[in-house]
Amino acid sequence: MSDQKTVLILGGSSDIGYATALRYAEGGWRVWLAARDLASAQRNADDVTARSGQPVTVHALDVLQSEKFVDFVAQMPALPDTVISVIGELGDQKRAETDSSYAAMIMRTNFEAPSQLLDIFAGRFQARGTGTIVGVSSVAGDRGRGSNYFYGAAKAGFSQYLSGLRNRMSLAGKVRVVTVKPGFVRTRMTAHLKLPASLTVTPDRVASDIYGAAEENGREVIYVAKRFWLVMTIICLLPEPLFKRLKL
Repeated sequence: MSDQKTVLILGGSSDIGYATALRYAEGGWRVWLAARDLASAQRNADDVTARSGQPVTVHALDVLQSEKFVDFVAQMPALPDTVISVIGELGDQKRAETDSSYAAMIMRTNFEAPSQLLDIFAGRFQARGTGTIVGVSSVAGDRGRGSNYFYGAAKAGFSQYLSGLRNRMSLAGKVRVVTVKPGFVRTRMTAHLKLPASLTVTPDRVASDIYGAAEENGREVIYVAKRFWLVMTIICLLPEPLFKRLKL
């Protein structure tokens, strides 16, 4: 179809990337997956194609090689209608506390790299006058916690970036910027964690909320596990002396 829309998913080898690709493909979109792990991304692409009947292509992207971002965007088959970043690296907090290079990797992967890459697309969307940018951030960025403050700090930065970009794009025609905060998600990345059932969602749920908000002019800041909005509001209001006593 000549009027078929295209979505580019950054982090296409992940569980959320797969679920999001499937949701868009089922909606009739052309889907492009970008990832460093091309083998995993190709498996996701093949499965989405088998389930939806829509062809899915895979594109090489190493988010730690920011010097190649401009070329990556220029070499895409066309400028997509929607770009979604599900890039993320939870990392090991304890290791990050003693390994500065590892800590830098966590922060670059979750904040610096997706922000830089999305900003290139933002400029092109602004010039075109249309486009949607979705960034998957985290409730971990709402307030720093001792158990994951490198990851949380990076996601806080990413959320602020998306907020600023949304403000800038509000004057740029029909360009939309959506921030998604899933809460706990059952994925390979969190398989080793004990997650509270009432605050945990599936990748399919995240994908559904992304699709609904991004393509139906819905909310621009989304807490997928809606109870998390109340939880994080309360946590953010706690006085610092009391907050420091909590084991979070």
